Amino acid sequence: MKITYYGYPKCSTCRKAKKWLTDNGIDFAEVNLVETPPTAETLQEMIATSGLDIKKFFNVSGKVYREQKLKDKLPTLSDEEKVALLASNGMLIKRPIVFGDGKTTVGFKEETFDEVWG
Repeated sequence: MKITYYGYPKCSTCRKAKKWLTDNGIDFAEVNLVETPPTAETLQEMIATSGLDIKKFFNVSGKVYREQKLKDKLPTLSDEEKVALLASNGMLIKRPIVFGDGKTTVGFKEETFDEVWG
């Protein structure tokens, strides 16, 4: 199983997720979410395989989210516009994202990782 871990090195939650993957012997490719955000195509696949609402992919506590006043704007945007927005700036994306083998997780909860990737 080859999976991709999208994280941000300065994020403590991302470091916990990466440690969990390493400790559990999961083979993964690492991508810096900020330097190389996923493409709109990849994001659409992630959303589809996650079973989550697209809103869950936004880093709602992030500075960029607040600066762009996305709380008010998101309800008026189409899904395509939301995906384009996410693809345009990795700081808008909730992290970490682990993606592959037909599955996607957003954020890090040990129980979820045990269930999905364990």
